[in-house]
This record gives sequence, C-alpha cells and structure tokens, in this order.
Amino acid sequence: MTGTKSNQSYYAWGLVALLWIVAFLNYFDRIMITSMRDPIVKEFALSDAQFGLLTSVFLWSYGILSPFGGFLADKYSRKKVIIFSVSVWSAVTLWTGFTSSFEEMLVSRFFMGLSEACYIPAALALITDYHKGKTRSLATGLHMSGLYAGLALGGLGGYIAEIWGWRYGFHVFGIFGILYSVVLLYYLKDIKQATTENEAEEVEKETISLLGSVKILFKERSFLVLLFYFSVLGTANWLVYGWLPTFLKEHFHLKLGEAGISATGYIQIGSFVGVILGGYFADKWFLKNKRSRVFMIIIGFTVGAPFLFLMSSTTVFAIAIIAMFFFGIARGINDANLMPVLRQIADSRYIATGYGFLNFLSTIIGGLMVYVGGALKDAKVDLSIIYQVSAVLMLLATWSLFAIKIKKGA
Repeated sequence: MTGTKSNQSYYAWGLVALLWIVAFLNYFDRIMITSMRDPIVKEFALSDAQFGLLTSVFLWSYGILSPFGGFLADKYSRKKVIIFSVSVWSAVTLWTGFTSSFEEMLVSRFFMGLSEACYIPAALALITDYHKGKTRSLATGLHMSGLYAGLALGGLGGYIAEIWGWRYGFHVFGIFGILYSVVLLYYLKDIKQATTENEAEEVEKETISLLGSVKILFKERSFLVLLFYFSVLGTANWLVYGWLPTFLKEHFHLKLGEAGISATGYIQIGSFVGVILGGYFADKWFLKNKRSRVFMIIIGFTVGAPFLFLMSSTTVFAIAIIAMFFFGIARGINDANLMPVLRQIADSRYIATGYGFLNFLSTIIGGLMVYVGGALKDAKVDLSIIYQVSAVLMLLATWSLFAIKIKKGA
C-alpha cells in the first residue's frame, strides 16, 4: 500500500513536469504575436485597433469555448481533452505562419482560441485531482510557472522576427507541439483509472448536463464573487499582455526586440517567485487556516496592484522594471491559489467547468479591453492612463474576496 501511494506521488509530480511544457506552449504560441507587432502591421497595413483585434478575437473564442472544454473534461476525460487541445492549437500555430492576409490571420486566431480554451481547465483539474490539501497550491503554482515561461520567452518573438522573419517562430513551435501531443498520448492518465469499477459507475451517475452544472455553480455566492474578481483581473492582465511591448517601446524608447522581452521577462521573473512563495506558504498556512489561499491572493494584489500603477506613472525605466517584478509576484501568488480556492467553494464534480466559466468571463472582457485599448490609442489616449485605471479597479476587486466562504471540510 505504501509503495502504491509512493508511486502515485511520483506520478503526481511527474504530471506537473509533463504538463509544464504544455503550459509553456499554451502561452508562448498565443503571446508571440504581440512582440511581432511591427512586421505584421507593416505587411498587412494594419491600424492599432486592427492589431489589437487579433488578440481580441483569440480571447473571445477562447472565452466562449472554455466552459464547454471544462465540462467535457469533467464528464469524460481530462487526458483526452488535453491531448485534443494541444494537437489542434499546435496545428493552428503552424497554419498562422502561412497566412497571407489579415482576414485569414483573424480566422487562425479564432481557431487558436477555440483549441487552447480546452487546456487550462482540464490540466488544472487533473493536477488538483492528484494533489490534495498540503501540496495543491505548490503543484498548481509550479504548473502555472510554465505559462510564465511561455509569456517571458514569447517576448523573443521580436528577436525571431528581426532575424528570421515573423513566420518562422509559428512554423517551428507549431511542429514541436504536434509532436509533443504524441508524447502526452502515452504518458497522461486520468485519476479515475485508479478508482474501482463501482466508484467509476457512481461518478458517472452523479454527472449531469452542462446546464445542470451551471445552475449548481451559480447558486454559490462565493463562486460569483470569484467570477467578478477574475473578470477584473483578466482585464488588467490582457491589457498588459496585449499592449505592454508597445507601451515600453514608446515611453522608454526601446527597440522592438528589447521592448518585447522586457514586457514579458520582468513580470514573469516576479511571477516565478510568486508561484513558489505563494504556493509554499499557502500550503503551510492551510494546515492551520483553511482560508489561507484566499488570504494569500488578497495580500498579493493589495501589494501588487499599486506597482502596476507605479509602472505606468514613472518615467524612469529602472523603476518600471522593479514595478513589473512586484506586479508579477502578485500575479504568481494568485495563479498558485486560484484553482485551489475554487475547489474549496464549488461542487467537486464540476471543477473544470467552473474554471472554464472563470476563463469565459475573464477573456471575453479582457479581449474587449485589448481592442478598446487599441481604439483609445488611435484616439490619442495614452496607455499609461489605461493601466492606472486598471490598477485601481483590480485593487477594489481583490478586496471583494473577503466575502468568499469556504465549504466545510474543503
């Protein structure tokens, strides 16, 4: 029995390592385009609003399908949903490198959003299936660090575009993702395989429709609070993802490649620190206080949101670097604890579905704001003002988490 538990523990951490690479590709493939702005705008003769629309379309399609992707992972198989997602979005990444018009690129970004939407809810649900109370936040955080690596190195897109042209990166990473999905086919396994046949039948009987799961989730007031918070966070995050390279390039007079790597690199370094510290201390604190994960998120952004405001206000690049680092720490603390918090407030049968709905509202609003950011920029509204408003809203949304109630025994 001890050996079985030990083997499952090894697999649980191996699963995090295996999915770390997928998480890296998930964000690298989607964010690479933002640091390639100049050559893409030049080739297709785009306005700032049109370029922003490339990210917005991705986010809208991503958000719309997220609840469905999560529901399929809850009802059928987290493994199958993950493999489907990786293989399809990698094929779309490859296709993006061959697009010949703005309209075709819009279509490719739409399909990338649809395919990537299935991954995060299924992956986080699978990881938290294997990792229980005392390791859940750290395991979640380590997996999320793969997203940060993808965001950080996504800034290399500017350098790739300068050296080989903007299409090259989409070709290389698209092919790699397709090959890696074959690796996942052999090594991923759902935790339901470890249950008895009777338990599996019991789970199947308890599973209901998407509409039924939605009704159950939305009856929880704490879930609605989390939904509001994550929507505001998504607005701020995607304004940062979509427009920070441009903001740094214009405000601090950086070159394209330098602006791209600076926009992602410093925040991601902070995020790496945040997921480790936020995950480790939340798990330790959890042994004494079941609200530890909620409190860690609140502490993180109570400190971190003002640094986003500082970054957009300063004229000194060194201060902006420090501000991006501390904002990244707050975001890392959030990402290590959000799914564990969701598992403490929602029905355990619909965890992936619940996270899908968080993604849905966050990305729909975030996508709209990326487009609005471009439209405001076309109207000569400075990006610094947009970031300052986002920082204030995020601080207020963070404090709403005090209203969350934890389920007994969660």
